[in-house]
Amino acid sequence: MKIGPALSATSRERCFAIRRAVFIEEQAIPEAEEWDELDAVATHFLAWDDAGPAGTARLVARDGTAKIGRVAVMPGHRGTGLGLKLMRTVLRHAKEQGLTAAALDAQTYAVPFYEKLGFRPEGEEFDDGSGILHRRMCRNLQAEKSPA
Repeated sequence: MKIGPALSATSRERCFAIRRAVFIEEQAIPEAEEWDELDAVATHFLAWDDAGPAGTARLVARDGTAKIGRVAVMPGHRGTGLGLKLMRTVLRHAKEQGLTAAALDAQTYAVPFYEKLGFRPEGEEFDDGSGILHRRMCRNLQAEKSPA
C-alpha cells in the first residue's frame, strides 16, 4: 500500500471518487454537503495499491492547526489498518509543515479510532449538516511520539 499527497489532478480525482463512493453513495450524505471551497486549498492524501484507490483524507492548514477531514476508506480495505496508516501519514505531514495541533470532526462511531491516534473529544455531539452526529476532536502535534 502506498500513501501520500495527491499531487496531480488525476490523483485528486481518485480522492474525490473515494469520497463519492463512501460519503455520497454509501452514507447518503447529500452531494451539496460533501463538496466545498476547501477542496481547492486542501492537501489531499491518497492511499492506493495495485488494485486501485483505497483511501483518502484532506488537510487544511489554518492558524498553526491541521484541520483534517474527509477521511474515507473503501469497504474492501476496512479492518486492515489502512485508516491508521493513512492518519499517521497525514499527521506526520502536518508536523513536518510546522503545524502544532490537529483537529477533526469525527463521526461519533469513529471516536475510539481517533482516540488511538491521540485525539481527545471536545464538546457535545453535533450534526454537521449531513444528518450524521459528529464530535470535535483535537490533539497536540508537538508531543515526542505519536500514539498508535
